[in-house]
Amino acid sequence: MSHFQFESGIEDCLEKLSAPLARVTTPRWKRKKNNSSATIPLSPYNGNRMLKTPCKSPKRKTGKTPLKTPRTSRKTPHKTPGRTTPLVDRFIPSRISMDNDKNYFQLVSEVDKGIRENELSPEALEKVHYEKAVKDNLENESDSRILHFKQKAPAARDGYQNNLRVVYCQNRGSSKLKSSRYICKVAEKILDAPGLLNDFYLNLIDWGSNNCIAIGLGAGVYIWNYETQMTKHLLEIPNNDYASSVSWVKEGNVLAIGSSDTCIQLWDVEKEKCLRTLAGHAGRVGSLAWNSCILSSGGRNGKIINHDVRIAEHVVSTLHEHTQDVCGLAWSPDGRMLASGGNDNLVNIWSPLVGQAPLHSLTHHQAAVKAVSWCPWQSNVLASGGGTADRHIRMWNVTTGECINSIDTKSQISSILWSKEYKELVTGHGFSMNQLSIWKYPSMTKVADLVDHSARVLCTSLSPSGEHVASAGADETLRIWKCFDRSQLKKKSAAGGLVKKTSKTNLNMINKIR
Repeated sequence: MSHFQFESGIEDCLEKLSAPLARVTTPRWKRKKNNSSATIPLSPYNGNRMLKTPCKSPKRKTGKTPLKTPRTSRKTPHKTPGRTTPLVDRFIPSRISMDNDKNYFQLVSEVDKGIRENELSPEALEKVHYEKAVKDNLENESDSRILHFKQKAPAARDGYQNNLRVVYCQNRGSSKLKSSRYICKVAEKILDAPGLLNDFYLNLIDWGSNNCIAIGLGAGVYIWNYETQMTKHLLEIPNNDYASSVSWVKEGNVLAIGSSDTCIQLWDVEKEKCLRTLAGHAGRVGSLAWNSCILSSGGRNGKIINHDVRIAEHVVSTLHEHTQDVCGLAWSPDGRMLASGGNDNLVNIWSPLVGQAPLHSLTHHQAAVKAVSWCPWQSNVLASGGGTADRHIRMWNVTTGECINSIDTKSQISSILWSKEYKELVTGHGFSMNQLSIWKYPSMTKVADLVDHSARVLCTSLSPSGEHVASAGADETLRIWKCFDRSQLKKKSAAGGLVKKTSKTNLNMINKIR
């Protein structure tokens, strides 16, 4: 009897195992198939009974364990219905086989093997060669150079100027403008100068040792005190004439004023009194230069007159070598030689103690020479600058008459000033830059450009302290620039002394250790 009960129990278990399970999770691949095939979601039925798909399958109450699915089923999307744990059916490709570019060109190369090259058109043949080259580069990644220059860019023609100032070119050239100190690119003060004559050949401003700037504005001459910021009207030239040049004596309050009426007036500015009048020129006096008590004046007819202002017969000597307007005059620091520049493109070096003939007549410039200036620490070095057709700064050894250096500034040069502390030059420019430029001497590399003037710079002058530069432009403005800050120079020298002292201390410590 027990035997029959055991067999009936086994049959009941087998029927239960073969029957569909009611509470089981639907496989993911089956859910995807049902969602893609059905346009309207329907409730799954199994006869009259709705199938529920809970997130987790409940534990079976039967004590028998269902048949286990082989482990290989984890790698296939077909899952056993009795499986209750979710399986990962995501396909993970091999990363090595994902190099699409390489696979494509390998495929193309395999196809091209069966095609004879002589049956292809020139365009198709060129494409095949190109793809083969790309394939070789892809296979040899370490040595591949897909993009490279076959030859360098063509060089620019001689004399080419980039007027557009392309950013790339400017950045490459900016290394020349790099400075170790800060230079303010904006004028410290801007003063109106109405009536300033736009004449390249006149010298209308000068900064005296009393810290006052004299400026000629038409027929009037004005004095502006830098310390008090006060302006004084000194004189007015009558008969529709105008002031053509001004120059302070080296030390004192005496101002020499040349005018278009061929005369030179000497004024005591503090007392506002005219001391005397000097005559001798046949035309306007465009340039003046002091050497102690000797005043040199350059006229429009090319004549240079040396006046001794202490005596009644003031004309000491007359130098007549220029054929046109003498627009630049400068005495050397030791007072032995006089340099003159004229509208005849000449630079003459004179020694009045030797004779009335020039020691050297320099003919390198191709335009009028207004800018002449002596080096303050090398008495035998002279700098000169040419006009619009020349645009060159030239350095001269006046002992031999040899041109030491020459640089093209790309712009008209109206003045040159020297800074003894920084060993630099400041040049004033007209057409076409209308700016002030600072150059390092003797390398002549550009340090900075000051470009506030809207018209050409006519004249410049250096302050007694050597820190500031005054510039008068055709835009009828007088601008004060702080080009040579002595405080920065002192900091630099103090830092150098500190480094030297530290090095000496370290050396003493090393000796003690030894």
